[in-house]
Amino acid sequence: MNRLSLIIPLYNRPEEIKELLDSLVEQGKFLHEVIVVEDGSINDAKDIVNGFSEQLPTKYFYKPNSGPGQSRNYGAERATGDYFIFLDSDCIIPQNYLLSIHKELDESPVDAFGGPDRAHESFTPLQKAINYAMTSFFTTGGIRGSKSALDKFYPRSFNMGYTKEVFAATKGFGPMRFGEDIDMSMRLIKLGFKTRLFPKAYVFHKRRTNFRQFFKQVFNSGMARIHLHLLHPGSLKPVHVLPALFTVGVLFCLLCSLIIHPAFLAPIMAYAMLIYMHSTIVNESGRVGLQSVPAAFIQLMGYGLGFFNGIWVRLILKKNPKGAFVKNFYE
Repeated sequence: MNRLSLIIPLYNRPEEIKELLDSLVEQGKFLHEVIVVEDGSINDAKDIVNGFSEQLPTKYFYKPNSGPGQSRNYGAERATGDYFIFLDSDCIIPQNYLLSIHKELDESPVDAFGGPDRAHESFTPLQKAINYAMTSFFTTGGIRGSKSALDKFYPRSFNMGYTKEVFAATKGFGPMRFGEDIDMSMRLIKLGFKTRLFPKAYVFHKRRTNFRQFFKQVFNSGMARIHLHLLHPGSLKPVHVLPALFTVGVLFCLLCSLIIHPAFLAPIMAYAMLIYMHSTIVNESGRVGLQSVPAAFIQLMGYGLGFFNGIWVRLILKKNPKGAFVKNFYE
């Protein structure tokens, strides 16, 4: 059986890491080690992590703040397993998660892999709405993350694994604070390593807990896409441009409704109704469906605005990454 090292970067979220470790307790027999890397937190979780030492093979490390990618590298450098699995601290792990990974690797080994995410029944309606916005086909999330994606499968760091050989060859995650997981996936694919989606190895991912945080997250992701385009020419695909086109379309309709006729609001209203009805059916909740409407617009337009901002500062002003994204990428 492959030895699995779980690596979790953590920053000022002690309550979340407790919930994550609680969900791992029943899977202890499938674990080689759980490495928690505290990334310069003021409110650290050392006592919480050490409190699980009798239930889980935990290792706790504290380091100065350097961002999630470098914290994952710090953990990988100290890991002893055959595979390194990276999880975000705001995840809850289903009972058969590690069993599914073992089965996939035993039946058909692969260099790197990832799994999807879902909303847990305990999530708030807002968390479920944000999860819908990030995973639905109608917001492009489902296109990017499904097994039938329009491009190669690029594992994401909230639920991502690869061999120690991959880490040795790539030197791990780069210095970016957003898009570093896609950069990592692109680099390992360029080196000839193979990736695969493990559909049954899903996690419950809380993501952001309010619309303001959610907007900032997707805005940063939109900016990161332009930076990734410059790092990896040819990586920009039509699906990555769709949110920007959606943003232009919404703004155009709003402007025309003000200066020409309110009828120009019809496409926006039709899309909002589509999101409401589909999310209500999927989540079996009208409340979640209602909150999914602003979540969907934030997901698409936040990404689109970040995408345009990335074009302006990186392609037109030609600022270097640190100068362009200092607050978002390096602090």
